[in-house]
Amino acid sequence: MIVRWGLDQLAPLLGELGIERPFLVSSERWAGLELPAVGRWVEVPSDRVPEASEAAADADGLLAVGGGSAIDLAKAISAATGRPMVSVPTTYSGSEWTTFFGVRDPDRRMKGGGTGAHLAGIVYEPKLFLELPRDQSGGTALNALAHSAEALYVAGRNPEGDEHALAGARLIASSLPRVLDQGDDLEARTTLLRGAMEAGAALGSAGLGLGHAMAQALGGRYGIAHGAANALTLPPALRFNEPVAANEIARFGAALGADDPSGRVEELARASGFERLRDLGVPEDELDEVADATAVRAGAKANPRAASPAEIAELLRGIW
Repeated sequence: MIVRWGLDQLAPLLGELGIERPFLVSSERWAGLELPAVGRWVEVPSDRVPEASEAAADADGLLAVGGGSAIDLAKAISAATGRPMVSVPTTYSGSEWTTFFGVRDPDRRMKGGGTGAHLAGIVYEPKLFLELPRDQSGGTALNALAHSAEALYVAGRNPEGDEHALAGARLIASSLPRVLDQGDDLEARTTLLRGAMEAGAALGSAGLGLGHAMAQALGGRYGIAHGAANALTLPPALRFNEPVAANEIARFGAALGADDPSGRVEELARASGFERLRDLGVPEDELDEVADATAVRAGAKANPRAASPAEIAELLRGIW
């Protein structure tokens, strides 16, 4: 993966990759950016992957500009067409680091997913984050923090992923409170983005665990933003895993500068505006069904401690 910093590096990166006719996937929000493109898809999220792939027929590459939904859609098109893609993320989601993707309809309900995207490059531009709303800043940063935490103990963990995870956790912990306090602080935004980049690299290296599996099940069923869901599901996942991953979670806590890492994550979630699942429209009487959907996800299976649907339901009730 080639990583560059600064939007002025986009054109040289595309040239380096041999992409002369990129097809742009982005929402209308980024219509004002001057970007090279032979065509554009603006329905984000979208489950019309065949139509979007057909629209990209004259392109020799894909350019995704936006958050996880835009990048996931571009990854789906990349997998379908075999074309390489470059991402310009505008949230801290980390989606730009993985080949797998979810497919959501315009109401954000999950309609499928897959893997096989052809990732070629990433361009990070901190200035694109200056107007990111507080809830999206906090939510997607906590999603990134969950990448760091889970990379330390999931089945795919490895030394390189650990280094990225701990670096990401340190940078996110030091900068997120500043970003929440002063969203136009470019230095804080840049540090937070570097932390999310490190966390994304950890995600790409090691994979996901139970916290993400719960967040994915919640988001797919209720259209909840992935960051908001992860902000709530990471603390119970950490507590559940502590009996078998105490050392790894302690390392995560040290990177946060906290003796109680799950408690610190809860503090950051509250500061970002996330407290309970009920506030996000999750019905209490459907938690057992969400737990069933969680238990079969890859993240739950890669978790260091096996979790039954009944145990997952209890974790969800604790944050309802």
